[in-house]
Formats: sequence, C-alpha cells, structure tokens
Amino acid sequence: MATFKLQVVTPDGLMFDGEAESLLVRTVNGDVCILPNHIDYLTALGMGEAKIVSNGEVRRAACIGGMLSVRSNNVKLVPTTFEWAEKIDAGRADRAREEAEERLSHREKLSDHELAIAEAKLKRALVRRSVAERK
Repeated sequence: MATFKLQVVTPDGLMFDGEAESLLVRTVNGDVCILPNHIDYLTALGMGEAKIVSNGEVRRAACIGGMLSVRSNNVKLVPTTFEWAEKIDAGRADRAREEAEERLSHREKLSDHELAIAEAKLKRALVRRSVAERK
C-alpha cells in the first residue's frame, strides 16, 4: 500500500512520526482526507477528529486549531491541541461541557469575548467527548 510521511507536532512535542496511508482531519472549511501523492496544500485546522491510518491500523484523536501542510508527499499536522482518543479523560470532558453550558445559560450577562470563549470551550469539550466515545 502506498504511504506518505506524516508528522504530528504540537506545543507538547512530537505526537506521531511515521508512514501513513491516510489522514482525515477537520479544517476551517470542512473535512479533508490526505492520501499518498496529494497535491501540495496548506490550510488552517478547525475543531474535530483526526483519523490516521498507519500500517492498516486506525488511530483517532481530538485535533483543535493549528495548521496542516502537504508538500512533496510530506505531511505536517501542527495542531494547537492533539489528544489521542485513548488518553482523553471522558469525565473531565463531561465536566468541561457542563461548565460551558452553565456559563452559556447566562449568555445575556456575558461580553462578546466571554461568549466566544464559552462557546469555544463547549465545542472543544464536545469534540473530546465524541472522540473518546469512538476509541
């Protein structure tokens, strides 16, 4: 099977470095699937699940913010946050969701900035919980 070089690099360090058959990730414009010999490509990442297929195995992660670069069959995923599904604390994600929902229930008292932060925290918690469920 054809592969490409994939590196996942976060502020916390190198999360993946190897050959992959495919990468499915959420960008700011929707999902994109990278396959071997993909055209050169650069985009900002959104909030969603990243799915890496390597050596026939599927690994999932919560992937939030950052950039995706494809150049000459070398792919770099540089997310702000990247959490493998098996490492996500589902209880913590549930608590974060509840806190964000509580804050949003009083949205009339929030500034635009506070509202944007609460909405982002809710979306992040929902992404983390969704990925954790699909281990």
